[in-house]
Amino acid sequence: MRPRREADRIRGRHPRGVDFSVVGPTRTCVGCRERVPATKLVRFVLAGDGVDLRFQPDPSRRLPGRGAHLHPDPACFALAERRRAFGRALRFTGVADTGPLAEHIRSVSMPRGTTDDPAPVPDHDPAR
Repeated sequence: MRPRREADRIRGRHPRGVDFSVVGPTRTCVGCRERVPATKLVRFVLAGDGVDLRFQPDPSRRLPGRGAHLHPDPACFALAERRRAFGRALRFTGVADTGPLAEHIRSVSMPRGTTDDPAPVPDHDPAR
């Protein structure tokens, strides 16, 4: 075995300038195609039988099967739908229900303490 040249060796502990022990694994959002740490994305898988297929969100990252990742942002979801990126990311041809994934992203992206319901009107006069 020939000795390695100095140029063949990776120098330093972090050759790309990224500390992977801090950042963790990176994934690509199927909507905007941005690479970010996996903890900032929502993982989803294709679930169901052959007739009733749906995109199932996997916040615990434990469901079996091929997964894809998406920002918890309705804009990224809409972009992924428009580009038809779900099927390509999961290597799937056909039609699947995006409802559970859309509902999960809508609930996650909403700031805490806000709701879609209008503010309740008090029954009494608050000045009294």
